[in-house]
Amino acid sequence: MALVPYEEGGGWAARQLHSPSASYRFASHTILLRQDWRRLGVAAVVWDAAVVLCAYLETGGIDLRDRSVIELGAGTGLLGIVATLLGKGFFVCLFKAIYNCSAHVTITDRAAALEFLESNVQANLPSELRPRAVVKELTWGKDLGNFSPGAFDFILGADIIYLEETFAELLQTLEHLCSEQTVILLACRIRYERDHKFLKMLRGRFSVYEVHYDSSKDVHIYKAQRGSRKDDF
Repeated sequence: MALVPYEEGGGWAARQLHSPSASYRFASHTILLRQDWRRLGVAAVVWDAAVVLCAYLETGGIDLRDRSVIELGAGTGLLGIVATLLGKGFFVCLFKAIYNCSAHVTITDRAAALEFLESNVQANLPSELRPRAVVKELTWGKDLGNFSPGAFDFILGADIIYLEETFAELLQTLEHLCSEQTVILLACRIRYERDHKFLKMLRGRFSVYEVHYDSSKDVHIYKAQRGSRKDDF
C-alpha cells in the first residue's frame, strides 16, 4: 500500500528487487511482471510473502471458483493475477448451456500504483479472464464507500503489515469488507515488534489462526474470520 522508495543496497536480494522484471509459474501459467523500484518503491516489486501465499492458494485445497475475492495493497498484482487464474471455472447444465463460474477478483492499491498494476494484470491474464479481474483504487479507511459492506468471500493481503500508522485504517477496511463468512488470508514476515502489535489488534476484532509457515522464506500465513469460527475452507 505504501509507496516507499528504499535506499539502494547490495546482494542478491537487492538485485532481485531492482530488476525490471520478475517471472513466476503458477496455475499452469508463466507470469512475467514488470517491477519499478525507483519510481514506486515497495509497491512495485514482488515480495516473498506474495509468492508464498500464491503457492498456498494453489496447493492448499482452496476453491476460488464462483467466489468474490479482493486483494489489498496489490503492488505488482501477482497475488490477484494468480487468484484469477486459480478461480477459472465453467459449469455445463443438463441443457448443454455453459455458465461462467469463475471467481470475481478485485485487485486494489493506492492511486499512484494503479496504472502500473493494471499493466501487469492485463499482460498476464488470458483475454477471457480479464473481465473477471478489476483493478480499483483503495486507500485503507478512506475509499470504503466504493465497496459494498461484507461483499467478499476472500480477502487477501501479502506483506501489507509494516507501517504502524496504517494499522487502524487497515483494520477498519477489513471490518467493512467482511461478512460472517468472509475468510481473510494474510501472509507476512514478522520483522519488528510492531508486526506483533498488529496481530494483537487483529485478534481483538477477529478469530486468527496461523495456517502455514514457510521456513525457507520465513513467511507466516494467518487466517482470520469474525467471531469464534474455525471453519475449513
